[in-house]
Amino acid sequence: MKTIYFIRHAKTKNLQRGESDFERSLKQKAYKQISIIGSYLKLRKIQPDLILSSCSLRAQDTSLKLAEKLEYEGKIEYFKELYVAPNEEVIEILKAQDDAQKTLFVVGHNPFLSELVNILSSEHIAKIPTMGVVCVHFEQEKWSEIEKTKGRVEFFIFPKQFQYYLPQEFRTASVIIP
Repeated sequence: MKTIYFIRHAKTKNLQRGESDFERSLKQKAYKQISIIGSYLKLRKIQPDLILSSCSLRAQDTSLKLAEKLEYEGKIEYFKELYVAPNEEVIEILKAQDDAQKTLFVVGHNPFLSELVNILSSEHIAKIPTMGVVCVHFEQEKWSEIEKTKGRVEFFIFPKQFQYYLPQEFRTASVIIP
């Protein structure tokens, strides 16, 4: 069985004059988002076998800070295809992963992440907000077979869900990472 956590990068600064979209950096608020979502994943003992990330600056920063929050010491692989490529190319990257890996984090951008979830699962998600996480579980034993049947969405979380109530476990586990 395989599991993919589709993770949209954290909140970014507005595009500045002369700056490319690829170089956009995270807002200060982003670190709180990463801390909240990281605390949730850590409390549920969720740990990836591998992180696949877009190579844009905001996705790289999100991947690194989330890995730090989870105390993940494995590999982070960066792909330009996770920044801008047809969904078919991204699916081919997923299908090419080593079958020894059971759990992947895929850190990227909208609208392509939402589209991928909708292609690979039986759910329809209109938009994954910043630092949103959609967990999709597949019954297949091989990555090359994940398109054969639709995956099952296990959960869909995002920071605003915790806007008015932050559980005690999160408050103690949630230290903001600058």
